[in-house]
Amino acid sequence: MVDEESIVYLAATALVALLLILTSTDYGILGYVMVILTIFGMGIILAINYVDFLVFPAIMKAFHLRIIPANGIMLSEGNDAVVKVTNGVYYATGYLTGNVYGYVFTSQQPEQNETDLSGAVDRWERIAMNIDFPFKFNLITIPEDVQKYRDELDGQRGYLEFQISREMNATNPNTMSLEALQRRMQIIQQRMDRVSAGERPLNVVMYIESTAVGVSEKEALDAVSLQLNQLQTLFNALDLSIFRVTGREVHYLHDFDYRIPGEAELLKMFQTQK
Repeated sequence: MVDEESIVYLAATALVALLLILTSTDYGILGYVMVILTIFGMGIILAINYVDFLVFPAIMKAFHLRIIPANGIMLSEGNDAVVKVTNGVYYATGYLTGNVYGYVFTSQQPEQNETDLSGAVDRWERIAMNIDFPFKFNLITIPEDVQKYRDELDGQRGYLEFQISREMNATNPNTMSLEALQRRMQIIQQRMDRVSAGERPLNVVMYIESTAVGVSEKEALDAVSLQLNQLQTLFNALDLSIFRVTGREVHYLHDFDYRIPGEAELLKMFQTQK
């Protein structure tokens, strides 16, 4: 996943590339060579940023390469599942992200968050009753420094205040944009109030895991894909952000079944939700 730091690096690289392209025409044939190399370099940089879930799985599948993290365990050719072979029986395990973005960002009023959360237990029970196979809902929490989080919220609030002021002083204020900014301000203020009341901010990584069995690898992979599709459909009722995990992150999530990652490792590899 591309985080904020990667986006900044990409933007800076794109700016440098743009400057090179604009000034390269002054150098004749050498300038055209510079343009070609710059475009090629940008392509490589973009490929590296998306290597985990696009380029890397495609290369592995094209050349029929496998990652084998342990004896009898391997990643599928599509790098979207972990396959284990025991006594001729294949076990395929796949993963879905499960971040509760809806309760934080889509509610129009802060009090609506409480309403959604209070009904989440009933919806969870209904989902569980409609699933006829085992699955795991994993949650990893990382306590965050309170002062650092408060400073982050202060910065967000200051920027929103600037945006609201600019929109209100515009010749033709956009009512919808202004209301959206004010809703975001209410959410930030609510978070600040909760921190001031003594709540500890947490970084959270949530993911769903399911395993299917088959007499062949293809049968097990097809079965786990069906299970994950069913989970994805049902968990949409909880307003979760659900995506199939592919690439190197599959290996990491499988590894987390045997150990708890450290804070630096987890924050570097995954986008967390506060």
